[in-house]
Amino acid sequence: MKKVFWLVAVISGMYCAACQRGEQQSDDGRPTVALVMKTLNNPFFIEMQKGAQEAADRLGINLLLQAAEREVDVEKQMQIIENLIQRNVDAICVTPSGSKEIIPAIIKANKENIPVLIIDTRVDAAALAEAGGRITTFIGSDNYEGGKVAGAYLGRVLAGSGKVAVLEGIPGHETGDQRLNGFTDAIGEFPGIEVVASQTANWERDQGFNVFQNILQSNPGVNALFACNDMMALGAIEAIAAAGKTGEITVIGFDAVADARAAIKQGTMSGSVAQFSSEMGRLAVDSAAKVLNGEEIPDYIPVAIELITQAKLAAIDSK
Repeated sequence: MKKVFWLVAVISGMYCAACQRGEQQSDDGRPTVALVMKTLNNPFFIEMQKGAQEAADRLGINLLLQAAEREVDVEKQMQIIENLIQRNVDAICVTPSGSKEIIPAIIKANKENIPVLIIDTRVDAAALAEAGGRITTFIGSDNYEGGKVAGAYLGRVLAGSGKVAVLEGIPGHETGDQRLNGFTDAIGEFPGIEVVASQTANWERDQGFNVFQNILQSNPGVNALFACNDMMALGAIEAIAAAGKTGEITVIGFDAVADARAAIKQGTMSGSVAQFSSEMGRLAVDSAAKVLNGEEIPDYIPVAIELITQAKLAAIDSK
């Protein structure tokens, strides 16, 4: 009996010590803001992390960075958010892996009065309203307009005539869908341009290589590509090189990450639509701090887009 009592006492003591350690870690007078990204295996989100951390350091905020291994892992992102709710963080900033799938997690955060700030990818507004959920703000670029910019530019580069392929993002994701819709609408203004293939490569570089390699085999006359993000575009550039067609196919990406800018300088990529993920991260943490201080913030905080080309990079370098 004494042994049982001793064991219970030890376990209780360990539990209390753990509680005290947790209190010491969180009770430092600083609010805790979580940034939940789709993945950290993409330079776009690495830059977002940097912007958020800079803001957190400046504002004295404890920033928790969380992400699934792959952008397509919606369930993992849901688990991450639910764990953060259980930890009772002060605010959650998230780039949704699924515009509808994230809604149950938002509802749970709402019930705990934890502000939810959405970054980069919008939540499905109709589904959110039907579920009775709410978000504090959306911080991001106009992806439809970015797609239109890419389409108009490609139409000009091709002089209004050519065969185009498209690498889509994850089907049903607002970000990729809007980029695709904008591109399709813009390219529709050029009757001499035909979209001969449009397939998903799930935002990933290796899939960009494989999918575009198959497209080239099925459509050897393709002379241009629009990829809904740079990672897929970079994979496609590798497929173009493997087919011995470097310089023959115009490639437009989206995000203007460092590797894409290098490819633009080298001439293997014609251009990329930049959206500034570091600025998104900074604005997310800044906005979360304002909300926690009781300040009002807009429902939508826009982040600029810009077409990056070789000429644009040369102008930047000359300054």
